[in-house]
Order: sequence, then structure tokens, then C-alpha cells
Amino acid sequence: MSRRIEQFISEEQIEKRIAELGKQITEDYKGKDILLVGILKGSVPFLCSLMWKIDNEKLAIDFMDVSSYGSGTESSGDVKILKDIDSSIKGKNVMIVEDIVDTGRTIEKLLNMLNTREPASIKVCTLLDKPERRVCDVKPDYIGFEIENRFVAGFGLDDDQYMRQLKYVGEVIFE
Repeated sequence: MSRRIEQFISEEQIEKRIAELGKQITEDYKGKDILLVGILKGSVPFLCSLMWKIDNEKLAIDFMDVSSYGSGTESSGDVKILKDIDSSIKGKNVMIVEDIVDTGRTIEKLLNMLNTREPASIKVCTLLDKPERRVCDVKPDYIGFEIENRFVAGFGLDDDQYMRQLKYVGEVIFE
């Protein structure tokens, strides 16, 4: 089966939306510290672009590596923590930065795990949200784009580890 990619969300649309999210997060966290926790590998372009748009001198970043897909196009449902954050989050304002919230299993597991560490607050910011695929009762606090049930890649999202470098989000078409 061959595949191709069709642009779905342009680089310009992404840049504009990230600027809007950055402005909102700046307002919401004015005078407060914030720890952005990027979920590897997909969130890296989004996290970098977002942090440059947040005007806050008390901003720090950390990363977690979480797997629920393996090499398939469907979530396995088995969420594994491959790398935990390096620092304590007790008393800190934490924002999980994710490329896409699909079934919600990953976010649910992360929220449950990180909440036991007593952060001051914990929020979720995602580039893409697919609410029709949700099997867990989670809702991101900051959403770049709500999308239908499409298989997408680009801007950090991958198709079997490929296409992350694209500056846009595209729909992967299987032929």
C-alpha cells in the first residue's frame, strides 16, 4: 500500500494559531512560573514554537517520552513511560505540551501520574485535538486545532517516524 500526504493545515495557519495560544498562556500565567513538559518526540516543533511566543521569564521546559502507538497508525491502548521528567514538579504550574490528543489515554495516564506529585496546577496544551476519537474523559485546556478523525503527519507528528520535519500538517492518504 502506498501513501501520500496532502496539506491539511498550512505553516501560516499553524504560526498564527501558536501566536494566539502564546498570547493567551502569557496572560493566564502572568507573574507565575510555568514548566512546559513536552511529550517526545512529536511535540518538539510545537513546544519550541510555543515557548517563543510565551512572554514569561519564569518559563522552564522538561520532556517525557511516552509511547502508545509503536509503529502502527492506531493507538495500542498500552501507554508506556519511556522517559520521565528530570525535575520535581511539587508546587509548580505544569503544562503538558502534546502534538495530538486522540483517544485521551496518554493524557489521562500523564495527568493521573503527575497529579500525585503535587503540582500547583496542571494543564494540557495540544496542537491538534480529535474529540470524536476520545475514549477517556479528558479535555485539553489549550487547543491549536480541533480536527476530524484523519490520520495526520507533519509539524512533529509522524507516520512510522517519518514526515515529522514538514512545516505543515498533512493528511496521510493510503492508496
